[in-house]
Amino acid sequence: MSSSDGGGLMSSAGLVRYFDAEDQNTIRVDPRTIVAFGVLFGVLMLVLNATAI
Repeated sequence: MSSSDGGGLMSSAGLVRYFDAEDQNTIRVDPRTIVAFGVLFGVLMLVLNATAI
């Protein structure tokens, strides 16, 4: 049982390094932009639904 307890930390160490590394080629979007887009999309759907009736 002790052999399975030691493997978890070693196998997750690579994932932590992978997700902590920042890539310079990624698109960076502010979280407020995502929330604003969602709110505007919701308002647009409400307006379109009201005009369709």
